[in-house]
Amino acid sequence: MKCLSPSILSADFARLGEQIGILEQAGVQYLHFDVMDGQFVQNISFGMPVLKSLRNYTNLMLDVHLMVTEPARLIDQAADCGADIITVHAEACRDLDHTVRLIKNRNLLAGVALNPATPLSALSYILPVIDMVLVMTVNPGQGGQKLIPYTLDKVRDLKTMIGQQGLKTDIEVDGGIDFETLDTALDAGASIIVAGSAIFHGDIEENTNRFLKMMG
Repeated sequence: MKCLSPSILSADFARLGEQIGILEQAGVQYLHFDVMDGQFVQNISFGMPVLKSLRNYTNLMLDVHLMVTEPARLIDQAADCGADIITVHAEACRDLDHTVRLIKNRNLLAGVALNPATPLSALSYILPVIDMVLVMTVNPGQGGQKLIPYTLDKVRDLKTMIGQQGLKTDIEVDGGIDFETLDTALDAGASIIVAGSAIFHGDIEENTNRFLKMMG
C-alpha cells in the first residue's frame, strides 16, 4: 500500500491544527515529524512537547524522523509522546542494533534512514529486523532542495534486496518529492512518500488530493 506522509516542517505553525485537519479530511494516513538537534544537521526544528500535542489532537500515524546525534537517548521520550514510527539515521547511531531494539521494545515500528551517499551495505544485517527504510533523496536538514537523481538508483537496489530476502519492508523517500518527481520515485519502488513544500505551499487540500490521486 502506498501512503503519503506530509512533512509538517513545511506547515504554517500558527495554523498547524487547521492544516492537519485539512490533511485528515483529504484522506492522509501519516504525518512526518522531523526532529533536528542542530548537531547531526545544522538546523533545529521542534521537540517532544509538540509531538505530544499532536498526539492529543490527531489519530494519524505519527512518523517521527530523528535527525539527531545518538538518537537512542530520545526513543523513550518519543514513544511516551505518542510516536507510531521512529526512524533513526544509521550514521548517527553508535550502536544501530541496540537503538532499533529500543524502538521495537516499545512495540513501535522501527525505521532506519540513510543519507544520500550512505551505501545500502549499512543495512546488511539489520534489514530483517526493521519495518521501514527511509532513503534520503536530499541531504537532510533543510527543506526545498531538489531530489538527487542517484538516490532513486538506491531505492531500486533496495527494492531488489528486500525482494531477494522475502521481506515486506516499506521504503520511504524524503526530499525533493513533488508532482514532477513523484512518479519516478514510485516507479523506483518507494511506498511511503514524504512531501513538505509540495503539500503546504499553495492550496493544501488541492495539493494533497493531487498527490493521493497520482499515488493511486
